[in-house]
Amino acid sequence: MLTAALVLAGCATAPKGPDYQVPAAAAALKPRASEGFVEQQRAADEGPRADRPAPFDATPLPAHWWRLFQDARLDALVEKALAHNTDLRQAAANLERVQAMESEVMGGDKPTIGINGGPSYGHPSGLSMLKKDFVPPDTYRYSAGVSLSYQLDLFGQIRRAIESSHASTEAAAAALDLVKVNVAAGTARAYAEACATGQRLETARQSLALQQEAMTLTERLQRAGRVGEMDAARARSQWQQLQAALPPLLAQRQSALYRLATLTGDLPEDFPHDLAECHVAPHVAGTLPVGDGAALLRRRPDIRQAERELHAATARIGVAIADRYPKISLGLSAGSAGTMAGLGRSDTLSWSLGPLISWTLPNNGVADARIAQAEASTRQVAARFDGVVLTALRETETALNQYARELDRRDALKASRDSAAVVAAQARRLYQGGKVGYLDALDAERALATSDAALAASEATLVDEQVQLFLALGGGWES
Repeated sequence: MLTAALVLAGCATAPKGPDYQVPAAAAALKPRASEGFVEQQRAADEGPRADRPAPFDATPLPAHWWRLFQDARLDALVEKALAHNTDLRQAAANLERVQAMESEVMGGDKPTIGINGGPSYGHPSGLSMLKKDFVPPDTYRYSAGVSLSYQLDLFGQIRRAIESSHASTEAAAAALDLVKVNVAAGTARAYAEACATGQRLETARQSLALQQEAMTLTERLQRAGRVGEMDAARARSQWQQLQAALPPLLAQRQSALYRLATLTGDLPEDFPHDLAECHVAPHVAGTLPVGDGAALLRRRPDIRQAERELHAATARIGVAIADRYPKISLGLSAGSAGTMAGLGRSDTLSWSLGPLISWTLPNNGVADARIAQAEASTRQVAARFDGVVLTALRETETALNQYARELDRRDALKASRDSAAVVAAQARRLYQGGKVGYLDALDAERALATSDAALAASEATLVDEQVQLFLALGGGWES
């Protein structure tokens, strides 16, 4: 019988079900997906500008992209977030759970050992000893046994289960990396928003101070009888409008600080209080390194996660197919039972060796239904894999386009602001000399304040667009 079992073990076939490979029609394998970005080519076609370098190029994205901002405070905050963020702790714990599940599945490929035994006091029934009207004497008895069993993986079900579990572990590791990407980008965005909003506040306060001077001048001219009450009222109204722009900016900055605190694992009130005075937003000067499509597909953790999930789903088809076939386990057991007085005697010993065959005949369609479920699930995951790839490419192209267009907008706003400053200065001098009415001077001051606010908002948007681009590129999880 042992020989027969060994022969069965030697007859193990290749695992059932399809061997995994990325589908030939997958979006990730299309040649255009691995080439340079469309927006990168468009920027190259437009050619360099004399007043600024190209917005981005194919230089590989560095692992820790936030260091491109050259801001030590930002570096420290990102490192703190990567060490203490609660979402990261959840993802790390989930990875440990999946790794433990993989270890459990891998245990199916190893022998199982069982041990049992224990003493007792009493007596068996006389009939069980084939003696009628006999009452055995009470005595101390014992029983002990050991068993060894091993499932012969003839049809690869265990191998496919291990393959699927290992791919799921790799998917969980990619999910952890994806959280790292989002945490690093979220921390950089919150920090940049706090400082950029501080910069906008400073601009708004400068406009308010200029309007305060204009209002004071108008009130002095009114007292001297040179202007009427209407001009003074207009000056006060403009000052109040500028004053009303401050509270929303203060709220936005405080919200960013609270978000930054929780991202780094602190209570909201424990935000970095020195950042409340930050008024210089970090930004990457010059050309941004973005790489190409091939690097993006290799780097983005969500793409890797989706591809590993497809591998796991494909392997589960083999697990389902193997349910059509019998399961054969090789068992070895040995035991001893009797009275304590006979402990160790040969007549108390027993042993057995042989295979155990179990087979649920697939005559009710259950096995076929499970195979169909596994195949449909694989097609679903394959579609999701394509969707993740397409989304990654779209997000990157969109981020590149928005950043380039915002650069154009910032340049136009800067030119507009410079012109508005010249007009406002001239109108102020003419008004003080009595050569124009206050309405003309007020319109010039309003235009300057609006230009200042728009330019400051564009500078803040540019920083946010840079972080959004780095988020779309998917870097920052590398060790």
